[in-house]
Amino acid sequence: MERNNLYPIFLKVKNLQVLIVGGGNVAEEKLTFLLKSSPDAHVTMVSPMFREATINMANTGCVTRIKDTYKESYLEGKHMVVATTDIPEVNVQVYNDCRAQSKLVNVADNPPYCDFYMGGIVTKGNVKVAISTNGKSPTTAKRLRQFFEDVIPENIDDLVKNLNVYRKTIKGDFEQKVETLNEFTKGLVEKNKIV
Repeated sequence: MERNNLYPIFLKVKNLQVLIVGGGNVAEEKLTFLLKSSPDAHVTMVSPMFREATINMANTGCVTRIKDTYKESYLEGKHMVVATTDIPEVNVQVYNDCRAQSKLVNVADNPPYCDFYMGGIVTKGNVKVAISTNGKSPTTAKRLRQFFEDVIPENIDDLVKNLNVYRKTIKGDFEQKVETLNEFTKGLVEKNKIV
């Protein structure tokens, strides 16, 4: 059986510079996804055209739009790049330029040209769950996201905040604190049911 070898991380996108190459439907989807999860993300978009909804969204966040075709110089200072154009040669060029400069890149809907995927995300206060299907089925990730949105209780954030306060009162070294918290929280999740 094939396995998912991706390493999940949660990025503080407000500390990074993101470039989206393209201004069509897919670019709008990627921007929406990014800003929904990280409203303070710093994003630059480069495209000869932008959809009206993209322009409106860009006006509400830390988004810079540049009306131009892609040039390698737009990679300067960027940490992550998402290529979304409908011209495969441009997307491959973005990928090759990023690889040459050791920048993380995602070519939308083209898994061999991706260093990372933008999976499904569920957010309830401080709790965030990311879902990946290894780039195989975004629809499955979407359905799993909907499932977890329903099953994770709305008051989970209160629980996390209370446990954080409790954690600060626990005495002992790291191992003792982990053991105490593990014992305290083991009843929160029962098999097949989140309490």
